Amino acid sequence: MTYHPKSDFIRIMMERGFLADCTDYQGLDDALMKGAVPAYIGYDATAKSLHVGHLMNIMVLRWLQKCGGKPITLMGGGTTKVGDPSFRSDERPLLDNAAIDANISGMQQVFGKYLSYGDADSDAIMLNNAEWLDNLNYLEFLRDIGRHFSVNRMLSFESVKSRLDREQSLSFLEFNYMILQAYDFLELNRRYGCLLQMGGSDQWGNIVNGIDLTRRVLDQEIYGLTTPLLTTSDGRKMGKSQGGAIWLNGDMLSPYEFWQFWRNTTDADTGKFLKIFTELSVEECDRLGALEGSDINAAKIILANEVTTLLHGAEAAKTAEATAHEVFEKGGVGDDLPTLTLSAADIGDGISIVQLIVKSGLAGSGKEAKRLITENGARYNDAPLTDAGLIVDAATLATPIKLSAGKKRHALVQLG
Repeated sequence: MTYHPKSDFIRIMMERGFLADCTDYQGLDDALMKGAVPAYIGYDATAKSLHVGHLMNIMVLRWLQKCGGKPITLMGGGTTKVGDPSFRSDERPLLDNAAIDANISGMQQVFGKYLSYGDADSDAIMLNNAEWLDNLNYLEFLRDIGRHFSVNRMLSFESVKSRLDREQSLSFLEFNYMILQAYDFLELNRRYGCLLQMGGSDQWGNIVNGIDLTRRVLDQEIYGLTTPLLTTSDGRKMGKSQGGAIWLNGDMLSPYEFWQFWRNTTDADTGKFLKIFTELSVEECDRLGALEGSDINAAKIILANEVTTLLHGAEAAKTAEATAHEVFEKGGVGDDLPTLTLSAADIGDGISIVQLIVKSGLAGSGKEAKRLITENGARYNDAPLTDAGLIVDAATLATPIKLSAGKKRHALVQLG
């Protein structure tokens, strides 16, 4: 559809590629023009850190705040105990309270890098849905809230329907998730005047449920907005690499590795990622994304620097770029490379090069490491590594060695 927004927020969402769908463009646009609209995104505490897959929606909250809106980061201390079944083939493992609290603590480290929290109209607030979900009275909840939900309609949502069509089990526990998420929106509207829920396009059904429930119970007009499922140009889900998730917490992924992830963006994705993950003007993003040949590499370095600066600070971005220059252009080691430190006990009489490649995160398994070597993709101190049976002893590791997988992924191994 063609819609010409009045509000800066919706205009930016459209221009920069953040917008998949909205329940009521006109109504939300009008609300945004009236003042600081409180809007939330929920984050279930399923890991100790957020990852790059969350970054698009964190940037949405950042733009909302820059446009005068009020971001609410809702931690799913309650809903994590149930698990979101949306587009999953199996049930999430259940976590105990201690694990959920530890995960929330780790995830919260990131938000302050992107949002300003406080008491002003457009300051962000952080909440935990355990505050209202943990002490619900089951019978009262069924009577007051459950009666507003049609099972027939819930079964028709694509996130549930696709799982049932594949004859994969959907537990009653998981089936309750969409009711609890809808109830979150109702409570946020009642307690904080929240008018908007945002999330990935896979959350559309959950968002619509919350809007319907809040209209029925509180007679309030509220809105939903979704972002597109972000994939790379080769069809992969954004945020995954050969080494696993691209974590946002520096203690789980070094700033250098984070920087390198963005530097390795494909040519076709560079312009799109500049619009979504940086605050450079749309015109500048388009100009950089249109560069060709070796010139596009300059755009990728700008992308890596801008994204890393937002998360880890300008100094970390500068150091990462310097390390990359040292490693790739001068053939050096670089002080900021991911480093595996082993004790003499770890090494014993010797440790295989295959184990070192796996332990340093350059391969996911011994089989993958051996294939890397046989296909001439591995290097040892910048020389081709051809012997998959090589054993490295403690004396060798007295001087750090540099391992490489392909041209772009490197690690140091040293003796502690």
